[in-house]
Order: sequence, then C-alpha cells, then structure tokens
Amino acid sequence: MRTNVIQRFWRPRSKYEKALFVLFILSLPFLHAIVNGDGFGYYAYIRSPLVDHNFSFSSDFQDPAEELEKIFLIDHFVDNPITKTGHLPNFYAVGPAVLWSPFLIATHLAVLGAGYLGWHIVPDGHSWPYLAAMAFATALYGFAGLCLSFAMARRFVDERWAFWATIGVWFGSSVTAYIYLLPAWSHAHSVFANSLFLWYWLRTRGTRAARQWLNLGLLAGLMIDVYQLNGVFLLATGYDVFCAYSEIWSATRAARPGMLAKVLRLHSLFAIGTLLALLPTFITRQIVFGSPFSVGPYTLRLWNWTSPVFAQVLFSKNHGAFVYTPILVLAFAGLLYLLSLNRTVGTICLLITLVFYSLFSCFPWANGSVGFGNRFLVSLTPIFILGLASAFAWSVRLWRDARAASFRLIPITLLLVVWNLGLVYQWQTHLMPRYGDVDWQELVYNQFRVVPAQALHDIGERFRPPVQH
Repeated sequence: MRTNVIQRFWRPRSKYEKALFVLFILSLPFLHAIVNGDGFGYYAYIRSPLVDHNFSFSSDFQDPAEELEKIFLIDHFVDNPITKTGHLPNFYAVGPAVLWSPFLIATHLAVLGAGYLGWHIVPDGHSWPYLAAMAFATALYGFAGLCLSFAMARRFVDERWAFWATIGVWFGSSVTAYIYLLPAWSHAHSVFANSLFLWYWLRTRGTRAARQWLNLGLLAGLMIDVYQLNGVFLLATGYDVFCAYSEIWSATRAARPGMLAKVLRLHSLFAIGTLLALLPTFITRQIVFGSPFSVGPYTLRLWNWTSPVFAQVLFSKNHGAFVYTPILVLAFAGLLYLLSLNRTVGTICLLITLVFYSLFSCFPWANGSVGFGNRFLVSLTPIFILGLASAFAWSVRLWRDARAASFRLIPITLLLVVWNLGLVYQWQTHLMPRYGDVDWQELVYNQFRVVPAQALHDIGERFRPPVQH
C-alpha cells in the first residue's frame, strides 16, 4: 500500500528528463538579470503597481541623466507622451507581469522584511533581488515550456528524438537569447504559454469535459495576455469547434437539439475562461488608455497586406529566421512528416505555422527590428520542436537503423547548436550588428577566429572567484 502511494505522487523520471533538468541547472549561471529594450515596458506592468502602487510608469521610463520621461513609441522616442487617463502609453503586454507576479511579490516582501532586520536593499523594483527573481522566473517558464514541448513530441516519436529536438531548438535557435540574455522580454513567456495551451489541448482532445473546456479557455486567455498574436494558436480549438458542429449536422434531426445544447454549453465555458483570463489585459488597458480594447502600435502602423515579405522573414540578412537559425529549416520540413504520424495534429501545427508566418510577413516590423534572429517566430517553439523531432524520426526511416541515424543526427544537431551559440555570443558582444544586414564574411571570420578564444576567456572571468584584498 505504501509503495502504491509513493508511486502515485512520485514516479521515476526517464534519463532524458533528468538530462534536460541537469542542462537547465548548468545553464543558470549564464542568466543576465537585466531589464532593457522592450523589457522596460513588460517589466513596468509588475514593478509600477508593486512598488509605486499605480500605473503611471514614471519610475520605469525615466532617464536619470536628462530627467525626461521617454518611451519608445512606434519608430522614435516621444518626450513626455501622456494618454487621456494621465499615464505613459505602455503598449506592451501585461501577460509577462502576470507570470512574474508570484516571484516578484515574494521578493518585494522579502526585501521589505530584510529592511526591518537591518539589511540595506532598496525596495524599488530595480535592485538586484528583483532582477534576479525576474530573470529566474523567465528561465523557469521557458524551461517549463520546453519540457511541455518535449512531452508532446515523444507522443509521436521515440523519446530520444524528442530529446534531441528539444536540445536543438533550445540552444540552436533564438530561444537561447530570450531565455538567458533578454529575460524581461515576452518571448520566453510565449514559449511557456503556447506550449502549455497546445499540450493541454492535445492531452484533452476527444475527451474534453466541461471543466477542461474552462481550463483550456483560461490557458487561451493567458496565451493572448502574453502576446496578442499568440491567438493564432486558437486555430487548434477552432478545429475542435468545427468538428463538433459537423458532427451535429451529420446526426439525425431528433438528436440535434440535445447535441447542440451540450456543445454550446461546453464552448461557452471555453469563451468564459478566455475572457476571465483576459481581464488583466482589459483592466490595465482601461486604466492606462481609457479603453479595454486598445492594442497599441498594431493599429498605429499600416500592415503590408498587399506586399508581404515572405522571403525576407526567412532569408533576409536582416534577422532572417533561416539565416540566423538554420536548424529551423529542419523543423519546418519535419512538419510535413508529422502529417503522416498524426494527420490532425500535423495539419493543425502546419496551419498555425503558415498563418503565423503569413501574418508576420505583413507585419510593419517583419524582420524583428531588434533582438536576435526573427524573434516573433519564437512563439512557434512548441511546433518547431514537434517538427524537428518528426524530421529526426523520418531520418531514422531513411537510414533504416536508429544507431546509424544517431551517429549522423546528433553531431549535426550539436554543430548547429555550437554555430547558434557562437552567433548569440557575437550578438551579445556586438561583434555582429543588432540592426540591419550582417556581413557574412566578417561573421564567419569571427565564428572561427574570434569567438572561441574570446568566449573561453569571458567564461573563465565569469566563474573566477573574486580577488580578496
């Protein structure tokens, strides 16, 4: 009896799960606890109400040197912009702040308590405990999203390939930069929210009860809270809705009223859950802008509906996804094989990817503007892991031997990971431009001649014990 109880609450993990956890722990020293760029806007939504008890953001966008309140609005800086409700126009999503809140609230209480005990830590939301808590929370959410993606992938392919696909996307794509170097940005949170939604949708698909429809709605709302265009993932739920009404249409006339009433009740619960989860967005938009439906720069700039830049999103030397992160070529291709593994899941993943890609090809900032790689496509991380795992599984069929495939695929994956980490290092140390086109001759030279020695030196300095005077 005791053994059964223990097994119910604790089950031995596979070696691959243990390996993922070990890699996560080993990667934590490379976290940069910093708020910069877009991160100011996301972080302000937790720091301002927590510390200043308002949403004025005056302590978040203040320039200490010039004492001017500035916010990056559209394509330029605007001095002292004020909304009709008297707030700085923080257009950034509130979802990351919602996810940070348990960590930052606990940190704020700890800092206040430490002050009473004589510790001199400024409880302003900018001191090191707050930034460390924010960065760790981001890394934890990003890692959780990767684990959920791994769990989905191993439903369709051997666990070995799900593991290596997770490693490949984790360290071989832009995900690395947004978990470790830019933790105040929203992209790692999108990895978590989108993976959780897709995992729960897949887990409950076909047997979803009323409470599970409500839960799925809550996850959908969270996903949109984090980043509005993550709503493209709702195509998965749209497929379920379409199938449900198609089944009603095919039923006998006598059975239709009962079936319709049941389906409407379940789908209403999903809608209610979504709206409840979206309350943080509606409330903060009402406070800051005077309208719960204000969506900011997405409506202030014209989208390129008539001239989408499909090729540039993938192949441009200015943040092209395939140029910066070539492992995504395999991930995209693998989605075609996922269709043969599971036609429904493969079709939905491919559809989400194509719609998401098409939308951002029309986006005013299609190249990602700043950041590493095409940062918008980071939202597709769970699908990329499914696609890459499927590509690996297809390769096993090609070579007809799992061991032979391992000897080829694992080194290729590691090479792509090393290449990506080199580019991330170049980006972080400004060896490559953060804006505009990259110079491939200079980039390749740096990869082989500059990065190895300089990176090893920097790592040694980072872990060298402080000199005692």
